[in-house]
Amino acid sequence: MSEVTVKEWISILEKSGVVYILKPYKASVLKRAVKTPKLYFRDTGLCCYLTRWLTPDTLKNGAMAGAIFETFVINEILKSYSNEGLDYDFDVYYYNGRDKKKKGENGRTVEVEGEIDLIIQENGILYPIEIKMSTMPKAAMASEFDVLDGIPDKKRGMGAIICLIDRKLYLRENLVALPLEYL
Repeated sequence: MSEVTVKEWISILEKSGVVYILKPYKASVLKRAVKTPKLYFRDTGLCCYLTRWLTPDTLKNGAMAGAIFETFVINEILKSYSNEGLDYDFDVYYYNGRDKKKKGENGRTVEVEGEIDLIIQENGILYPIEIKMSTMPKAAMASEFDVLDGIPDKKRGMGAIICLIDRKLYLRENLVALPLEYL
């Protein structure tokens, strides 16, 4: 199948509301960022049906449980924009790249690959969000957020880890873990 045909079919799926294309965050200083968009199903039930994960236990214990959880959370955030009558196309992104630098064991600086599941941009402020199917969030889960600090003309706002905890929990001054029910 040709690339053109695939793009046309994906376009039809997107326009009919079956899938959503999340664009990568592009800033000139993020030279090692992946520029490929991510595709999410709009309906996690349909996604589970198509992958034959037909019971809650199969889904919860399956290899793709985290990906389905991420899809659900992103869809809920996008729905909140739609429910407010807002267009989110130019406000939500993701980041994946090797722009972060870390000291290696031998003392050399190495580029580290990392991802930010969702970035919400509002009034020049970038709000990074990590989505984890975890009941024990740690600040280290958001270690990639500081890659946004080097972007000129943008500030990094409060970051969040959306996870399976039962109450709001501040992990650092600029990082909060939020329960799923906050969506």
